[in-house]
Formats: sequence, structure tokens, C-alpha cells
Amino acid sequence: MVSLLYVCVRPELGAADAEHASFRRALGVDVVDRLDLLAEPLDAARLARYSGVVVGGSPFNVSDVEKSAAQLRVEADLEHIARLSIEGRIAVFFTCFSIGVVTRMLGGEVTTDTPEPASATVIETTEAGAVDPVFGPSSPALTVFTAHKESAAALPQGAVLLATNDTCPVQAYRVGTHLYTAQFHPEPTPRDFADRMTFYRTTGYFDPDEFDEVQGQVLAASVTEGAALLRRFAQTFAAA
Repeated sequence: MVSLLYVCVRPELGAADAEHASFRRALGVDVVDRLDLLAEPLDAARLARYSGVVVGGSPFNVSDVEKSAAQLRVEADLEHIARLSIEGRIAVFFTCFSIGVVTRMLGGEVTTDTPEPASATVIETTEAGAVDPVFGPSSPALTVFTAHKESAAALPQGAVLLATNDTCPVQAYRVGTHLYTAQFHPEPTPRDFADRMTFYRTTGYFDPDEFDEVQGQVLAASVTEGAALLRRFAQTFAAA
């Protein structure tokens, strides 16, 4: 039996529903429960029922100057999940926006200096990544989907860098044995990612006038190793 929870932090319901389906398929299990932090606050007692958690993406940015009460609550809840993971009480794979939450919690800086547009990107595993149980089998490099406006300025204290590239040096890191973070999106297929673009056409992840061209490039990309990372995460931590 596999005990997994998808934590949703997307305000757009259609995008969130599709992301949930993408994670379920990528993790390789039929049932992945869902907790929508925008609809309900974190219930620590419920969280304790799961051995593995995946956190989806969001149009939120840690570096946002003005934040709604909902965003502030979401960030606080994600920090609580991260602390439990650092303590080894639950395994968590944070993606996209939430790597910024973890980076800031660890005392690191989140910057807008190294953005990546919506695209397929090659990242390289580090020496530590090559021997990591989740990232190691994908060494020395893998192609993943990225779309972000902010990222970690440098590896935060206490973290182990797992993957990098020239455009965004901090692509993935681990803290302890149970907390994984990725700047990229590991779960979508090219079709998933192309469909997701429709929800964020005018939000700054790509030139809206070039939508058809960018979507065509996404659909033509060969991206499979992100899902492989998630399957290994599930196999490593979430099998009861």
C-alpha cells in the first residue's frame, strides 16, 4: 500500500486538477490524496497519516512585495511541512514556488536574477546527486520542464546540491534524508505542460504573442526523467 498526499497551492482550480492528475500518473500509483492549502489550512493530524508528500507549483512568488492573507498562510503551512520533513517525520518533494519557501526558511536568499521561461531544460546532476537514491539513476543529466520568475540565489546552509545548470544554478537540493526540493516541474508530460500554459498565458512566463510557438516547442520535447524522479521518491519513502 502507498500512502501519498498531493499538496495544492494553485489558485486556478482547472490547473490544480490537472496537476493532481499529473502527479498521480508520474508517481505511478492510482490513489494520491489531495490537500488544497488555499481552501483549508494545514491539519497536522491529517498530515501524519501519510509517508510521502508532493507539493505542486504556484503562480505565487516568495519575493512578492504584496501578499494576500491566503498566500501568507500557505507559506507558513509549507514551512511547517518542511520542518517536519527536516526532522525526518515525513518525506516531502517540494517543487517550483515551494523551493523558495524552503530556501528562505533555511536563511537563504530568493532572487529574481535567474528566471527560466516555460521550456524544456537540461539540468546536470552533481556528485552528490549521482549517488542520491532519487536523482542518482537519472545521472549525469536529464531534461525537465521549467517556468519560474525567482529562484535560490545560492545553496542555503545545510542543503546538498543535487542538480544544476548554467541558467539557474540551484535546480534541486536535499536537506537531511527526507526533504527534496526542485525548482523545475518533475510531474508533467509535454501534453500536460502545454495544457497548463493556457492558464498562465498572460502571467509573464512567456511572451503571449509567441504562445503557439512556445507550446509547439513544449509538445516536441522529450521529457520523461522528471516522472522517474517522482516514482523513485515514492518507491524510496512512501511504500508502507
